[in-house]
Amino acid sequence: MHSEFPSLLGAGLILLFIFYLGFLSLKIKLPNVILYILLGIILADFVHESELLHFASEIGIVLLFFLLGLEFNVKRLGGIAKKIWPSGLLDVFLSLGVTTGIALLFNLDLFSSFLIGGLAYATSSSITAKLLDDRGRMANTETEFMLAILIFEDLVAPIVVAILFGVSTGESFASSTFLLLVGKIIGLTVLAIVLGKTVFKRFERFLDRIDDEDFKIALLVGIALAYGGLALYLGLSEVLGAFLAGMMLAEIGRIEKVEQTVFPVRDLMLPTFFIYFGTTIELGDGIPMVGLLAAVLVWSVIAKILLGVLGGPMYGLSRRVSLRAGLSLCARGEFSVVIASVATGVIKVFSGIYILIAAFIGMFLFEQASAITNKVYGKPVKKKKNLKVPGN
Repeated sequence: MHSEFPSLLGAGLILLFIFYLGFLSLKIKLPNVILYILLGIILADFVHESELLHFASEIGIVLLFFLLGLEFNVKRLGGIAKKIWPSGLLDVFLSLGVTTGIALLFNLDLFSSFLIGGLAYATSSSITAKLLDDRGRMANTETEFMLAILIFEDLVAPIVVAILFGVSTGESFASSTFLLLVGKIIGLTVLAIVLGKTVFKRFERFLDRIDDEDFKIALLVGIALAYGGLALYLGLSEVLGAFLAGMMLAEIGRIEKVEQTVFPVRDLMLPTFFIYFGTTIELGDGIPMVGLLAAVLVWSVIAKILLGVLGGPMYGLSRRVSLRAGLSLCARGEFSVVIASVATGVIKVFSGIYILIAAFIGMFLFEQASAITNKVYGKPVKKKKNLKVPGN
């Protein structure tokens, strides 16, 4: 009789938990993401550093952003890039810069302060995108602005991580390192554009000739994972690589042909990302630096709301829509976990508690964004249609 717990049994139990929690979330009207993260925290001691769970979670998050990328062809992405950079820089200042300053005021050293600034900077791409999809807000006016901010943050966050890793290992972050990172991002983007305009130009016809759905799954998931993996290999975010992979295929005429094949795989794998995310959160034995924790939590919410209120109009959004966008960008997640891995001792425990609370606050504000906006600006007035009466 085997003494070790079989991985296959563990995988089966996790899938059953996912089913039950998904069903429970409908009954109690709570986002299933919250329940998945709580399950991860509970299971942390049993599945900590599980390669199987980690791999499944990577597939889920890559396919989520692959499908998002399908909505943005090169022409549309170029137009968004021109509009988003002022709001993106405002985000860097408010979330990264000011938070670093707050930590310095609490007498932390520069490295620890910058690390906490990094924790508070990047919105959780996975949580935000999942909630947008679950709540049917993908077609909303503010969604393009929100996704553009997420991608901008995914470009800046690797640079922040590189600085922290360099300093923590005693290396200096030279300007050449920064230029190399920027070069990798540009190179990966240009390669995606070239492949989209050449190799994948007639991809729709090729897909039509494949009758077996199994082969389509292997092909499309393989493209998403390969480009996401290439981004990881270059020291960038797999989320960025997956988004660019989707953008490559966005040039085809009917993206629903790709979506209907990939959706089932994404829906099966994505919950494992949030469970794995929960297992990575370090809670420790108590809450250290309560004053700083409260200050950073409050400011990190204010910073994202200000990003929406001030940055939304820069992007061309109305004040109402801008506020709703800001309230929907408050969750912290995967990049914060990566940055927290650099921390040690008290700062590491602080980071875990901050990420957990910020994720829950962000999800709550996302759910209440429309209601809060209506309280501030009043309920939107439906436009009356001028009906022509026959005979008039």
